[in-house]
Amino acid sequence: MLRTLFVKDFAIIDGADVNFAAGMSVLTGETGAGKSLLVDALMLLAGGRGDAGVVRHGADRAEMSAEFDLRALPATRAWLREQELDDEEQLRLRRVIRADGSSRAWINDRPVSLSVLREAAAFLVEIHGQHEHQALLSRKHQLTLLDAFAQHPDRIDDVQRVARHIAEIDRQISDLAGANSGDPDRVDYLRFQHQELSNHALSEESYARLVDDHRRLAHAATLLSGSQKLIDALDSDDDHSATSLLAHCATDARKLAQVDAALAPVAELLESAGIQVVEAINELERYRSGQDLDPQRYGELDTQLGKLHELSRKHRVPAQELGMRLNELSDEIDRLQHAGSKIELLRREREAALIDYVRAAKALSESRRFAATTLATRVTGLLRELAIAGAFEIQIETTDECEFALSGRDEIEFVVSPNPGQPGRPLRKIASGGELARISLAIEVAAIGSDDVPVMVFDEVDSGIGGGTAEVVGRKLRELGSTRQVLCVTHLAQVAAQGHQHFAVRKSVIDGQTHTRIEPLDAKPRVDEIARMLGGVEITSATRSAAKEMIAAAR
Repeated sequence: MLRTLFVKDFAIIDGADVNFAAGMSVLTGETGAGKSLLVDALMLLAGGRGDAGVVRHGADRAEMSAEFDLRALPATRAWLREQELDDEEQLRLRRVIRADGSSRAWINDRPVSLSVLREAAAFLVEIHGQHEHQALLSRKHQLTLLDAFAQHPDRIDDVQRVARHIAEIDRQISDLAGANSGDPDRVDYLRFQHQELSNHALSEESYARLVDDHRRLAHAATLLSGSQKLIDALDSDDDHSATSLLAHCATDARKLAQVDAALAPVAELLESAGIQVVEAINELERYRSGQDLDPQRYGELDTQLGKLHELSRKHRVPAQELGMRLNELSDEIDRLQHAGSKIELLRREREAALIDYVRAAKALSESRRFAATTLATRVTGLLRELAIAGAFEIQIETTDECEFALSGRDEIEFVVSPNPGQPGRPLRKIASGGELARISLAIEVAAIGSDDVPVMVFDEVDSGIGGGTAEVVGRKLRELGSTRQVLCVTHLAQVAAQGHQHFAVRKSVIDGQTHTRIEPLDAKPRVDEIARMLGGVEITSATRSAAKEMIAAAR
């Protein structure tokens, strides 16, 4: 549930901090007062695109934040834990858009990308705009809505998985067919390159060892003379070698320790140092005796490195990657030599995948047809409540033209018969704006509930209707408020009267600056606001009385 929404320096809102309750909340106000700005702020908090134009004139940045109660949303809490964004049983979304157009976003005070913000908001808010009925004219959007209502993501995933597999098989067949029909001399050329590299190329590990050995042999004289100097310094016949000095010092320290036991550790350390020096001398002698510092061997390694660098320039790859290039040549030769047989195997694999696709697409079609019947029945019932006596149906045609489409093999069409006895017409061909608005609203209301999103936002979706129809719409939204939290921006008194909570959006000009404020309305101001919506500028006792009756009837 949405608890609070804070907006600062956003468009014409200098500051607003709104507390929401459960049920249906309505926002009303004069045209141009900014009723839809809170919806726009929620859309930006949901990861929508924003630019410098949303920043209030003269301000450095626009800021918006919302806090949600997650106690009834275990799936959202689980997702937050996975993302390491959890904070007990609440969720705070925050976004800042600067005057230069840049923006930042946070979840529970941790910076996130807009894609993560969108993913989080998808668990929380669903926004229906005043122009959404235009989207419903698209057959693609109709299919998306039907799939959401059917709640069959596993069936869609099955179709998409097999469709992508078939597309990958087709790509491989195309590549192999092109290779098979290419230059016949290419295989001979690749074989020549392969033979040349196979005689010289090394793996990265072997190349690294070769370079180390070459470096060692290049400094053979330095290594031999240097190690001998170390041995002479550590162990010579005179009393000035390291071993002699350490032995004398250890003996002296041991004598002193007999007088004062506190010096015993010093004697032990000197004796230990003497032992380690002897071990170092032995290691140096083993190193000298074990080195194969043959100048002839150095010449062989130098020649080998020169050849590898020559091949590196020729094949345009680093010398240490010549072994990888050899493997690539082997793979390409194998692919070209066996292209025909591989194409045949891929075609058999494609035939099996085609059977899987047909099976998955059929299961998806059956699920869609079942959902279409249920949704059509609901919409038809709502149309009658909205004073449209006709019928609604969803036509589904399975076609082979979209053989491996990710969406399956179905083409759908929302069809409406506005009046009994008249043939059905596609929704996209309905001419009357008011009629289209009511039909679209019925579809949207009927499809609601196909997911677990707790906050439903309606931004003037009641545009184009009035009278008794508006009252029915208001009742439907109020009913929805019994299971979801509903936020509704409306210009209709019949809808506003149904709200459990009412906010008025007021615009004023102070010192030449436009300001918008959002006021929660209690009993009397609410009656006045409903009366204003009913009667215009002049509020009479009759309009107030009508407003009271509408509010009482809603309860």
